[in-house]
Amino acid sequence: MKTLVTTINPPSPHWVGNGFPVRTLFSYHDQAQALSPFLLLDYAGPMTFPGDGLKRGVGEHPHRGFETVTIVYEGEVEHKDSTGKGGVIGQGDVQWMTAGAGILHEEFHSKAFSQNGGDLQMVQLWVNLPKQHKMTPPDYQKITKDEIPHVPLADNAGVVRPIAGAFLGHQGPASTFSPMQVWNITLNADGQTQFDVPEGWTTAVVILEGAVSVNDSAPLSVGSMALLSHEGSTVKLHGQQDSLVLLLSGEPIDEPVVGHGPFVMNTKQEIAQAFTDLKQGQFGRI
Repeated sequence: MKTLVTTINPPSPHWVGNGFPVRTLFSYHDQAQALSPFLLLDYAGPMTFPGDGLKRGVGEHPHRGFETVTIVYEGEVEHKDSTGKGGVIGQGDVQWMTAGAGILHEEFHSKAFSQNGGDLQMVQLWVNLPKQHKMTPPDYQKITKDEIPHVPLADNAGVVRPIAGAFLGHQGPASTFSPMQVWNITLNADGQTQFDVPEGWTTAVVILEGAVSVNDSAPLSVGSMALLSHEGSTVKLHGQQDSLVLLLSGEPIDEPVVGHGPFVMNTKQEIAQAFTDLKQGQFGRI
């Protein structure tokens, strides 16, 4: 069984733009090696927004050297980028965006959500790219709710929905550059289950709703995260009430991580080059 290395308690929230009230559970600034291949996780909401038609979100900004994964649980987010792709990410949908060599994008509440109002709940995860793929052409995977498998757990414990990686022979639809598992897990009250993830992989369990014991820990509350050891392979979950969990597991990328804001590369020189390329218009335009 994997041992519990540490738990991260819910951090204080802050705003990203004027549309996303987030708690940053981890960041490459101080946890790049411990969480590799994952770089950052923001948990936005839950928050209720009025139906006032106000444009809320984050305007045009760049990325290079990694991927962003946006998982929407409630509400709607509208995306546009410099590849010409985009669209509305609705409840249960996922956007897997490869910044690669460089992309400009913007993220706002959808027009319908702005007009009607309602609850917003979402996660944005940053996934590192191996050095050989950091300058890959930018791309965009739009994954709808219906494309994600719905795999019931034994004993009516809950359901696993693999976004990336496979669970019990059901393959998640996301294409990745390094091996990983990104699973949404709903647990029924008193639901108990266990999974085997590869030995040596980074593994973290994020509590999005409810309260969950991880490998016999004390129950973790909403906005908490459990980081497990690389050694061992078993992860046990026990939902103390109806709960929603995001399980992240991936093969570490054993390379330097040098980041500055929206750029994550391997050297300071590559970061400086990213700023030069952005200034010269090489990231395209929306």
